[in-house]
Amino acid sequence: MGQAAKVTGPGKGVGAVPMVLQLFKTLHRTRQQVFKNDVRALEAARIKINEEFKSNKSETSPKKIEELMKIGSDVELLLRTSVIQGIHTDHNTLRYRSSTTSGYS
Repeated sequence: MGQAAKVTGPGKGVGAVPMVLQLFKTLHRTRQQVFKNDVRALEAARIKINEEFKSNKSETSPKKIEELMKIGSDVELLLRTSVIQGIHTDHNTLRYRSSTTSGYS
């Protein structure tokens, strides 16, 4: 978070750094579960997560940090509950895997 650690108060500044790191790790764990066995999606999601956190690492506004944390949490929930992936099994068949299930149907 860079300079954001200078801001104090509950959920802000020094207290926000561990929360931001936890969200970062949670997003990566969710990415690994949701896009399991999909190398391209895994890499694209890894890059996007890292870019978003890097582009906001110097943010010092507690309000903005709180907004960004909310967006990150919403994205994690969306990934976990709303992603459906398909895999072609032959020219007329597509199996799917929902992020809420562990296998293909």
